[in-house]
Amino acid sequence: MKHDHSGHDHSGHDHGHSHAPADFGVAFAIATVLNFALVAAQVIYGLSANSIALLADAGHNFGDALGLLLAWGAHVMARWTPTERYTYGFRSASILSALINAVMLLVATGAIAWEAIRRLSDPGEVAGVTVMVVAGIGVLVNALSAGLLAAGSKGDLNVRGAFLHLAADAGVSIGVVIAGALILFLGWAWIDPVMSLIVSAVIVWGTWGLLRESFQLSMDAVPSDIEPAQVRAYLEKLPGVASIHHLHIWAMSTTENALTCHLVIPGGHPGNAFIAAACRDLAHRFAIRHPTFQIELGDGTDCPLAPARIV
Repeated sequence: MKHDHSGHDHSGHDHGHSHAPADFGVAFAIATVLNFALVAAQVIYGLSANSIALLADAGHNFGDALGLLLAWGAHVMARWTPTERYTYGFRSASILSALINAVMLLVATGAIAWEAIRRLSDPGEVAGVTVMVVAGIGVLVNALSAGLLAAGSKGDLNVRGAFLHLAADAGVSIGVVIAGALILFLGWAWIDPVMSLIVSAVIVWGTWGLLRESFQLSMDAVPSDIEPAQVRAYLEKLPGVASIHHLHIWAMSTTENALTCHLVIPGGHPGNAFIAAACRDLAHRFAIRHPTFQIELGDGTDCPLAPARIV
């Protein structure tokens, strides 16, 4: 058997793999500080105004601020130099941060929803003006934070996800403003716990997908934006390839994908140009920038890893 390990080709256009802008860390730092300050204000005034909806929004924003902090830390760790023990470096920290963020968000949301249900029978008096003002500040903070990340969202999937999340948060805060207005002008105190339940449902709806995907990536599942059958079909049609086996595709991080595969080529080693062309195509078509090929001669039946059930 011959082993052929591909290099990493960086030519061509590839979605989701552009380098982040120079101010990526600065934008995340400012957005993180703003969101933590907002959370502190919402907790303080939520307690003083007796508003569970404001506290629910604070819990939501705390999860987002923590997520920004984790994403920022993972971004820094991803640039650490690989070691003899961590040969891939620390890129997968971004996957772990997403998983931790999702779990913490769901736990916090469960506590908020429980308190909201308890308050449905006795909502108490809620300061509508305070709720409106603080939630209105939340709209401004989330909109500003999203604006800071808007430029980077065009070239980096991680930044794009944070941008969309912050934009959605602004929408949630608008809902809390509406609740405060209804309490102020119509005296509907019950709308406060109802709105907190709605906010909780929005959080669960948005977080469940993050939890599912981050868990899948942590288990080395094929990333959801890659169709394994299409990758297999492409490799099987390469010149001289009789068959392929032991195909594995996984995420090294939330922005980088890897692949290993055995290519059965009876005619002999296809040469470096063949490998380089395959690397370019995998990067351009499937966002896979870390492929490794093992070239096998003959019919490939002598490979102990050929059966599909063997990992």
